[in-house]
This record gives sequence, C-alpha cells and structure tokens, in this order.
Amino acid sequence: MEVLLPDSLEEALEMKSAHPEAMPIAGGTDVMVLLNVEGERPEAIIDLSRVAELDRWEPQDGNVFLGAGVSYTRIMRELADHVALVQASRSVGSPQIRNRGTVGGNLGTASPAGDALPVLAAYDAEVVLAASGGRTRTMPWSAFLTGPKRTALEPDELILGARWRRTRGAGSFSKVGPRNAMVIAVCGVCVQLDEDARSVRVGLGSVGPTVLRAPEAEAFAAASIEDAGAWDDATRAVPEPAAVRFGELTAAAAQPIDDLRGTAAYRRHAVGVLARRALRWALDDRRGV
Repeated sequence: MEVLLPDSLEEALEMKSAHPEAMPIAGGTDVMVLLNVEGERPEAIIDLSRVAELDRWEPQDGNVFLGAGVSYTRIMRELADHVALVQASRSVGSPQIRNRGTVGGNLGTASPAGDALPVLAAYDAEVVLAASGGRTRTMPWSAFLTGPKRTALEPDELILGARWRRTRGAGSFSKVGPRNAMVIAVCGVCVQLDEDARSVRVGLGSVGPTVLRAPEAEAFAAASIEDAGAWDDATRAVPEPAAVRFGELTAAAAQPIDDLRGTAAYRRHAVGVLARRALRWALDDRRGV
C-alpha cells in the first residue's frame, strides 16, 4: 500500500488526479476501521491531515463554509451559534474521536448513521468538491449522497467541505442509541427553524438508505406555527396536538429497516418521539423557556 503525503491542497489534488484509486484519510476514524476491522486494502492512501486549506471554516456572504478537515472538537468550540451542529458533534464517539473526526469524513463515508449528516440536510447544505487544474463544483447534499456508503464524488475529486446559508432560528439534534456514548445511532433527528423564511426543516439519520428530509412534516409544522401566530409572537404556543401530528408525519417519512441495532418499528416510533420533542424544544427556546 502506497502512502501519499501532500503538504498543500494543490499537491493533494495533483496526487488524487495521478492516483484516482487512492483512499483519502484525514482523521481516520472511519478509514482505520475499514483497514483494521474489515480488512480493506486500497492500493494507495492519501493523507490529508497536513492540508491546511481543508482545516478552516469561515463566513462567506451570508453563508458558512466548513472545511472537510475541521474536527468535531473545533466545531464544538468555535461554532457555538450552530446549536444543532454542535449537539451532533458532541454526540460523536469519545473525546479522542472528536479530536480527530471530521464532517468531511462523514460525507466521504456516506453512512446513513453519520451524525453530522442530518444536520447538513436540515441546513440545506451543499457539498463543495475540487479536482486538479482549478476545477471545483458544488452540489446539494441530496445529490451528493446517492445511497448507503455511496456518493457522487468522482475518482479524481476531493471534498473541500460543506456550505450552507446562515439560518436565524432555533435548532437541535438528538439521537437514540443503546447507550449514552460511543454509539452508532439507531436513529437521529435534526429540526431547524428558519425565522426569515418562516419554515421548518427536518433531517433524519439511520432510518433510510441515506439521510432523509420530511417535507410533509416540515410544511405542517411551519403552517402550525403560522396558525398559532407564533412566527410574529414567540410567546404564543403551538397546540400540543399539532406537535404530536408533526411527530407522526416525521415518522411517516422514515424508511427504516430491521438490523442488529433496532427494528424498523422501533426506529419509526423513536423518530416520531424525537421530532415531537425537538419541535417543542425549538418553540420553548423562542419563548425563552
């Protein structure tokens, strides 16, 4: 196995062009499992940990760009106003894993259980890709994630990061697992309110072949907040039956399966409970409760 060690993004892209079979590795929290546990043996590995251009985040004209190499620990420390993303980052593995793991790794692995991915879906994020010769392209998260552990990444491309419009509004991420830490999610839910668009966005993890949205539930929640007059007056409450119905519609959007971590029926039920709670948390945050 050949190990490639670029010191810059330009060099990394040139190496990827020359060795399209090379497997990128940054934090290694997923790749090392493939190598050590699943016995995968790629012809080459390209180590991106020295590429400073990937290890940054910045505001960009009302958007936020998050580099593929930014660790979960840094997200927790430096992006405190992105509550849902911080909560998802905090739920990833152990402190050691959070120190190494990255959202770029979640995107590249494309597991439906990747904790950051429901948040990117709820943020309506796009994925930024690059290849040698200065070629870059962006695509919606939904186009990039094509299936379980499958993406639209071309063999000569690397993930630069994710970009989304900065959203004003409450949000949260929560998941269910057999224990509190070091756990792969049985299901995960992100709910994000957008005060300016008067919309609600929902991202679902571990309940489908890839990350899902729940458009019918989103539209219902936004309309329920409107009907209660709560978009204009945060002190107004949305009736409890509306929150319950939101949970039911969110659960209906799930496409779960039975596996070792849980049954499809349990996953669907848990998604509904998490969604109902998440909407309540968001509305309580707006009221200052």
